Amino acid sequence: MELADLSANLLLVSFIAYLVATAFFGGAIKKASSETTYKKSRWGQIGITITVIGFISNLGYFITRWMASGHIPLSNMFEFTAAFGMMLVGAFILLFYLYRTPSLGLFALPIAIIMIAYASMFPKDITPLIPALQSHWLVIHVITTVIGEAILVISAVAGLVYLLKNVDLTKPSRERFWLEAVMIALVLVIGFVVSSTTFKLTGYEAHFTYIDKEDKPKDIEYNYPPLFGMNEYEAQTPEAMTPWIEMPAIVNAKTLTTFVWSVATGIVLYLLLRLSIRRPVATLLKPFAKKANSQLMDEIGYRAVLIGFPVFTLGALIFAMIWAHEAWSRFWGWDPKEVWALISWLFYAAFLHLRLSQGWEGKKSAWLAVIGFIIIMFNLIAVNLIIAGLHSYA
Repeated sequence: MELADLSANLLLVSFIAYLVATAFFGGAIKKASSETTYKKSRWGQIGITITVIGFISNLGYFITRWMASGHIPLSNMFEFTAAFGMMLVGAFILLFYLYRTPSLGLFALPIAIIMIAYASMFPKDITPLIPALQSHWLVIHVITTVIGEAILVISAVAGLVYLLKNVDLTKPSRERFWLEAVMIALVLVIGFVVSSTTFKLTGYEAHFTYIDKEDKPKDIEYNYPPLFGMNEYEAQTPEAMTPWIEMPAIVNAKTLTTFVWSVATGIVLYLLLRLSIRRPVATLLKPFAKKANSQLMDEIGYRAVLIGFPVFTLGALIFAMIWAHEAWSRFWGWDPKEVWALISWLFYAAFLHLRLSQGWEGKKSAWLAVIGFIIIMFNLIAVNLIIAGLHSYA
């Protein structure tokens, strides 16, 4: 078996392990009379054991793909997002052994599962590094960034558990509305996986030529019916659907098409789910958060930001600026990815300021952690896929 095939199989094993472990964490919570009695639960012990096995397999994927490609597997959307899921699980395992709470696993692992499923929708072929990425800073900058973001997402997981337990979902309120909005956002990511898989199974392809932002002619292949056309596009597949709108060169119309199809599919999935259960989707998860210790979730959320923020600062700002100066002879250039990294940093700096000086604990802190997760996901999905910039290769 080739290393590339072994790598793919190991990622699949980790994906399945995380699914199984999630079920065991759910069983641990259901059978325990309270969060404190979990420590004696066999279900929970089996759950964390399977999680560790899955993480080792995930780490095996990372190492074997690195060996097969000759460079760290963090150079494109598939590799980065798969690594993000792996680091998220690693951060969870660390915090689990510190706090022994199954609620964290029940909500953290599904996010990692969604991230790995999301990653699998992108091209998985191993390709040589483009010249812009042939630097030791790829390892230093990207790996510290993804570790920092993964730890910060754990704070959002703890915040979500806190909110599910403490927000009254039986009465219409602003809190219930926004909590449901978070559920919709997660369903939209699932919508991407469903829509991408559907069109991939049908073998849909549409080829176009276009002029990029540097006025150079290029070819592009759509795997979704093209809703938006690239700048000055010309169809090379006569039977393909004609795009509705031609986009300027700064916008990647192919990924915008993918984004819109994914959102549309996610909305349909959400509406079908709402029609079937006849109540907010968040109510399905609330029973699994009822036994969580609110004070512990608040502490985990805060400590995750305390750890993740400096790591993210190093990776996404300091190391990034050093590499930018080495590659482009400037520390800062207002590239979309750079701007959103700064927005993320400013947000978590404000989080710590409000927490430490204004006493924003409990619900306020939990909401901030969840908003931080939305900012990170927007940076990962929308900024990477739609806005053409110096980081578009990622």
